[in-house]
Amino acid sequence: MSITAFANAPAAEGGWGGMSPLIPHPIEIVGALVAFGILYWLFKTKVVPKMEALYEQRAAAIEGGMQQAEEAQAQAQAALDQYQSQLKEARTEANQIREDAREQGASIIAELRTAAQSEAARITESAKRQIDAERQQAVIQLRQEVGSLSTTLASKIVGESLESEVRQSGIVDRFLADLEAGDIRPEKVGAAGQDA
Repeated sequence: MSITAFANAPAAEGGWGGMSPLIPHPIEIVGALVAFGILYWLFKTKVVPKMEALYEQRAAAIEGGMQQAEEAQAQAQAALDQYQSQLKEARTEANQIREDAREQGASIIAELRTAAQSEAARITESAKRQIDAERQQAVIQLRQEVGSLSTTLASKIVGESLESEVRQSGIVDRFLADLEAGDIRPEKVGAAGQDA
């Protein structure tokens, strides 16, 4: 019996027509199996390989992305380590520069202080020499004036002229030498007058 004849068999003969409508007809089962076989073959030869290729590409892309991310993270860590190392070196160098500047400043201050002290000593010495020279000049001038006044006074007392320069300078020099030596003591004029 062929499939078509079997499918066209009357229901009275005990065919499929009298059975439950939930049980499929054998032709439907065979057609479904053929359709399933074709779909299976299509999926197996066309769809699944393409899906597997896509899956492998995506997996490779994900793995490559993860590997790139790990490499990028390693590079970032290396860059961070290098940055921290450079920062540490820069801080050390800045501290060294600051310390050198402090030492140079201290040495410059010491040099300036020494120069200022030597300049002050030079100015003081120059001022002392100038004062000594002015003092010497004042002493000479005072001797001349005292000598002139004393010879004028002595000539008035003695009544002789003591105008000769040689005589005048000898008397003045002798008088001032005795005065410096302490041989001449001033006398009180008022007391001598009372005794007389």
